[in-house]
Amino acid sequence: MAYTAVDLIEHKRDGGKLSGDAIDWLIRAYTDGGVADYQMAAMAMAIMWQGLDDEELGAWTSAMLHSGDVLDFSDIGLPKIDKHSTGGVGDKISIPLAPLVAACGVAVPMMSGRGLGHTGGTLDKLESIPGFNPRIDQSTFRAILEEHNLVLAGQSGTIAPADRKLYSLRDSTGTVPSIPLISSSIMSKKLAEGLDGLVLDVKTGSGAFMKDLESSRSLARTMVRIGERHEVSTVALVTSMEQPLGNEVGNANEIRESVDVLRGEGPNDVTELTLALGEVMLELAGVDGGRERLEIAISSGSGLAKLMEVARAHGGDPSVLEDTSLLDVAPHEATVEAGESGYVTRCDALTIGAAATRLGAGRERTDDEVDHGVGVTLLAKIGDRVERGNPLARVRYRDETLWESQKARLESAWTIAAHGHHAPDLVIERIDRTTL
Repeated sequence: MAYTAVDLIEHKRDGGKLSGDAIDWLIRAYTDGGVADYQMAAMAMAIMWQGLDDEELGAWTSAMLHSGDVLDFSDIGLPKIDKHSTGGVGDKISIPLAPLVAACGVAVPMMSGRGLGHTGGTLDKLESIPGFNPRIDQSTFRAILEEHNLVLAGQSGTIAPADRKLYSLRDSTGTVPSIPLISSSIMSKKLAEGLDGLVLDVKTGSGAFMKDLESSRSLARTMVRIGERHEVSTVALVTSMEQPLGNEVGNANEIRESVDVLRGEGPNDVTELTLALGEVMLELAGVDGGRERLEIAISSGSGLAKLMEVARAHGGDPSVLEDTSLLDVAPHEATVEAGESGYVTRCDALTIGAAATRLGAGRERTDDEVDHGVGVTLLAKIGDRVERGNPLARVRYRDETLWESQKARLESAWTIAAHGHHAPDLVIERIDRTTL
């Protein structure tokens, strides 16, 4: 059957259902250049308004997945399990998590992304390690995975190329918040890794893309259904992003905190979420006693050793992981102080992430340069008692003008009240095939 982009756009715009064949044609034609960006932008907006049902979404994800290479690691005898986070502030979890799980005998073929907007990117943090190269070809990817059980790479240009085009288009056309488009984007890339199981960390709250719990639940359920439909065991944990994870926001400083976790010295929230996600990854791999095994990998040093050997395999200098004082630090320091005494009732992830980004720790445009030495160290979070003049955060920056432009923004991130309350629960709920 012959299709045209205009006919399919109008059909979806008017609430019609797209057939699997029509979706295959559309994604293939868009990848090949036969469907123009402006036409796919119109389709993305139609999908944002009308949605995709489960059959459409399954077909859409499959077409995105098969627009490029699909990796096959079936000859590697270990279970292949990965984790994906929908993004947050201070979210360095992949960096301690992946080597801990790999040290427990699971293959982790992890493809990560870069930060955009207020959220940090795992690849930007890893590139704080001098020489670390996440841009590797498929043969190198396989070789590192076979030797070390772990690879920490960026998305190859041949993996889901339709998603690469559509992701950039969505960012510039106001269609990012569509659950079908978000879920198919994430899952098409992850399913291309040849996985046996996938754990999703779906953030909710101020610093997340999904600000309210119900939207986060809906996204989690949608992705779990896609994974199960493609015969990949998938579990989602919905987790809080009202305040940043851990005490560090930036790049090099988040590598330091990740190493602290691997040494058993990390902040409680980062350590707990690392263990919670790792336990589910090991569960999907069929490994018993997951939490205890992860704790042993921390206490024995095997998790940190794994990160160091994989950093070396990617061309990085592992000495900065052995002595994290060698990592980059921006030259100037300032302090954000409490304007009154009381309890911290708000430590806003979005505000802190946006300020760190504008200071140079992140990028607002895909071609922005990241300053790995810039960062914010949080000294007071929700529930903490502070006195007037106490430091709330320490900021490392390189550009005095940028600091002056962000000082008031950062100061506004904290609310202090006479009566305190506890921080929100870190892990809110688990969603898997039994709870759909």
